[in-house]
Amino acid sequence: MLLKRNPGRIFAENVTYKLKEVMATRPKAVLVFSGKRKSGKDFITERLMERFGAEICGIIRLSGPLKQQYALEKSLDFARLLDSTSYKEQFRADMIRWGEDKRNQDPGFFCQVATSGDEAKKSVWIISDARRKTDIEYFKSNFPDITKTIRVVTSDSTRQSRGFVFTPGVDDAESECGLDNVDFDMEIINNGDDAVLEKSLQDIEHLLVSVKILQGER
Repeated sequence: MLLKRNPGRIFAENVTYKLKEVMATRPKAVLVFSGKRKSGKDFITERLMERFGAEICGIIRLSGPLKQQYALEKSLDFARLLDSTSYKEQFRADMIRWGEDKRNQDPGFFCQVATSGDEAKKSVWIISDARRKTDIEYFKSNFPDITKTIRVVTSDSTRQSRGFVFTPGVDDAESECGLDNVDFDMEIINNGDDAVLEKSLQDIEHLLVSVKILQGER
């Protein structure tokens, strides 16, 4: 009789194999972004990828592997957990608790999984959703000379205009508050002022030029 293998174990084995492949070619820069819900992290990181080019820049979402593994174990629709609909919101609190249990077992687990895919083969890693000190510690310890941390700061009124509603158990959890008192290398104000945002994007571009990833100014 054939034994049915645990999907979680198969997932972990595949990650270990892919991680060895990726680590053979290290990135030249790691940009670690953090921000509250509805701060516009995805919008900004997508703008950066468009600016720098998908051939050298990859967006890596730490929440992606968390949601994938959670969907596997809970028999949920992984694709719908990635979107911004109410489907994801009904599982958010339980997914946060589940993720904390995983991190308690291995603080770097989701960072390792997230950086085992094809996007991690690019020269510039954009980590779009760091939420905990252990996330930042993982990249700073493994890539100490090339990691820059960036905080996206948005006013409460702007977040509310984008649909933010305070949710107990979510917005007061570590996943939202764990990096509130961390000193970041850079800060981006994202309250809808395109000129202010453009200046911040230029600062990041100049950083990559200075480490010779981008050639000259655009």
